Amino acid sequence: MTKAYHIPVLLNPCINYLDIKPNGIYVDLTFGGGGHSKEILKHLSKEGKLFSFDQDEDAKANIPDDNKLTFIPHNFRYISNYLKLYGVSQVDGILGDLGVSSHQFDKGERGFSIRFDADLDMRMNQKSVLTAHKVLNTYDVKQLTQVFREYGEVDNAFKLAHVIVDNRLNGSIESTTQFNDVILKCTPKFEANKYLAKVYQAIRIEVNQEMESLKECLSQCYHLLKPNAPLVIMSYHSLEDRLVKNLIRSGNCEGIEEKDLVFGTVKKYFKAITNKPIVPSGEEIEENSRARSAKLRVAIKL
Repeated sequence: MTKAYHIPVLLNPCINYLDIKPNGIYVDLTFGGGGHSKEILKHLSKEGKLFSFDQDEDAKANIPDDNKLTFIPHNFRYISNYLKLYGVSQVDGILGDLGVSSHQFDKGERGFSIRFDADLDMRMNQKSVLTAHKVLNTYDVKQLTQVFREYGEVDNAFKLAHVIVDNRLNGSIESTTQFNDVILKCTPKFEANKYLAKVYQAIRIEVNQEMESLKECLSQCYHLLKPNAPLVIMSYHSLEDRLVKNLIRSGNCEGIEEKDLVFGTVKKYFKAITNKPIVPSGEEIEENSRARSAKLRVAIKL
């Protein structure tokens, strides 16, 4: 993995909390540049196994030559199906770094970044049919408002949606630069980058169905983990973090607590190891600015 592709965030805490057994079976939900996976492999013996997921075709370039690693080129929402395919019913630990890789932001033609003029794409899986272009040129005002409000927490989501739909009367929106110009009247003058980051985040989450995928994946983790095995998840915005917190607290992403029918006590599925999220140090943020919003939560299966 080259530094340019992606710098692994909170690498040492992630590895420490995984508490890797040399002959254990582990899952990296988000291979990306392979930084976390490669570190896990260092702690495994020849009997150990690591299954790493990534739906991005570009991630394949970072796969190390290591027989202990099985790379699965699919979305982590299918974690149970693919582990079953390899004869695995339970694992000794699950790691997930939910952030978009630096490579995806820096490769301008992917359309993830506000810094480049590019086609409106934003697909992590290049085989997917839903693109940012389709979202911005076919969704109606109600749909766009919901996307910007729910996934970007954009204050003027309704106005933004109206501006986009009204502008489409003059022709489709084709590029990131054109889109930025179209929504200029909605963009706060002195907070343009912050505002556009929220808008782009919302579109990206919709294009890649990120929240649905994460819910499906997290809902499978309890059954996949062995007793006392760790779940180590790093999120980068409040929507993801809320799902992780809910899962740890109540065993489901909705945060609905279940009570024992006999004793009336609340059922516990996980024990939180980190009551407050672990965040990067100032030194790490200085070295890698994209780490600044990372929040690491760890729990073990009861």
